[in-house]
Amino acid sequence: MTFYWVLVLLGCYLVGSIPVGYLAGKARGVDVRRHGSGNIGMTNVARVLGTLPGLLVLAGDVLKGVGAVWLARSFGGTPLALLGGLAVIAGHNWSVFLGGRGGRGVATSAGVLLALSPWVALSSVAVWVVGVLTTRYVSVGSILAGISAPLFMLLYRQPAAYFFFALAIAALVVYQHRPNIRRLRQGVEFKIGQRRET
Repeated sequence: MTFYWVLVLLGCYLVGSIPVGYLAGKARGVDVRRHGSGNIGMTNVARVLGTLPGLLVLAGDVLKGVGAVWLARSFGGTPLALLGGLAVIAGHNWSVFLGGRGGRGVATSAGVLLALSPWVALSSVAVWVVGVLTTRYVSVGSILAGISAPLFMLLYRQPAAYFFFALAIAALVVYQHRPNIRRLRQGVEFKIGQRRET
């Protein structure tokens, strides 16, 4: 690994660290970490600030993933693109600008997959939609989408490196959803459309 690879990976991590959801809240004078689930992702931003800000955060987080992979690929081809994908997801999940805290990484992972293998990304998004519509739990849809990614890599006969990369993404998505899994087991995870008690 050459020095400029290290610089590119650092750049990808810093791009991922940009807390789009947090910044969207601050623009409205709200710290989204202190409301709802406390997460900086699209779902909590939409719950706290409204649908349009939530969609803008979704777009921003996806673009972080796409942009980082394109940047890394332009400098080092597929090997650096895969490492850059992991770096941007790590930046989102553990942002240097938020003291090592961050989001769940689902939208950024979707952007990474979109840049690497569009059909896999779109298929995983379809799983997310079906999972959310069926259960009304965004977390369940997100976990199912993450787990489906390596399976779609096999289905679409993508390179072995892509399969193992998708396995890593699936593991990160499940790991980051530990609080949601705990709430699901306790029966207190919030569904779409459910009102929070005040």
